[in-house]
Amino acid sequence: MTDRPILFSAPMVRALLEGRKTQTRRILNPQPFANGFHYSAELGDILCHNDYLPPSALLRRVGKGKNSYVASDLEGGAEGMSGYYVGDRLYVREEWFTTPAYDDLAPSEMGGDEPLRYKADDATFNWTEADGSRVGRRRAGMHMPRWASRLTLTVTDVRVARLQDCSEADALAEGIGQFGRFFGLPDADWDEGELSAVAAYHRLWNSINGPGSWEANPWVVAVTFAVENRNIDA
Repeated sequence: MTDRPILFSAPMVRALLEGRKTQTRRILNPQPFANGFHYSAELGDILCHNDYLPPSALLRRVGKGKNSYVASDLEGGAEGMSGYYVGDRLYVREEWFTTPAYDDLAPSEMGGDEPLRYKADDATFNWTEADGSRVGRRRAGMHMPRWASRLTLTVTDVRVARLQDCSEADALAEGIGQFGRFFGLPDADWDEGELSAVAAYHRLWNSINGPGSWEANPWVVAVTFAVENRNIDA
């Protein structure tokens, strides 16, 4: 079991805080080769014989001959392929601010007592009346120190699959909400509501990863987790 950071956008942080999100998908890197054997593959590369085989049928190249492929021997199957393991703890990183008084300090120079404001919902930590209402410069989530994280995720399941294998239940677990007969995010323009959770997640994925990224249908790791509203070291 490992402690590691994981980055989320403001809408996804709100979904975590509201109890709507218990799953995330991340593109598997490197991607398995697809559709047959590839002589251009390097030793150790992971391949699949075709797009319809389950992840357990992924193959690892062990030599240069045409029969030099064996069933993937990565320890832990999907876990070993993805680097995520059941029991891992993930501390959430998100966009944040301090007061202007700390603008010249790098996160690594902070001691853990600085006032914080979280962009996702404007919540504060260690922020008093004396700190005023002005925020300092924007701090990217990737630079959030461990002590500043307010959400801890414990991994309960790890799967490797094609992105478009996402089911309606999966899309809802990704944070998609249902509002009447439409699906989407609560802070989205409801002119963009979709008639299924998967269609809404398709739109969300392309908005985050770029046009056509859903249609590319990459292999992804689907991580399911339990959410705790606390710092990982609390």
